[in-house]
Amino acid sequence: MKKILIDSGPLIALFDASDKHHDSAIEFIKKNKTPLITTIASITETLHLLDFNRNAQIDFLEWISKGAVEIHNIESADFSRIKELTAKYRDLPMDFADSCLVLLAEKLGIYMIATIDRDFTIYRIKGKKKFKIVLS
Repeated sequence: MKKILIDSGPLIALFDASDKHHDSAIEFIKKNKTPLITTIASITETLHLLDFNRNAQIDFLEWISKGAVEIHNIESADFSRIKELTAKYRDLPMDFADSCLVLLAEKLGIYMIATIDRDFTIYRIKGKKKFKIVLS
């Protein structure tokens, strides 16, 4: 089954009405029929950046608990590749949540991503394949 990775940017925008990407995030979620997948790193980043509003955090947690996004685990064995990716893209710099999503793309063969982060136009899956950005 086809899936789309989702970065924290659209997740934050979805629950922050003041975010300039709020409307496009809502439109994407309403129209999207493809399962969304992310990592706990992106969930953590989203909650951290929504910390200005406890109700937004609670709404986000409720949305996640209803199965809106599939959360994929990062295992101990994955940290070697995460380190390689972080070192490769140190000039951007690549943060932990982004490296986890690139790793997930490599492990699961998912090339589509919902993101507002321009760095995903630079990141390559297995060093070669470009991401297809479905929200920017």
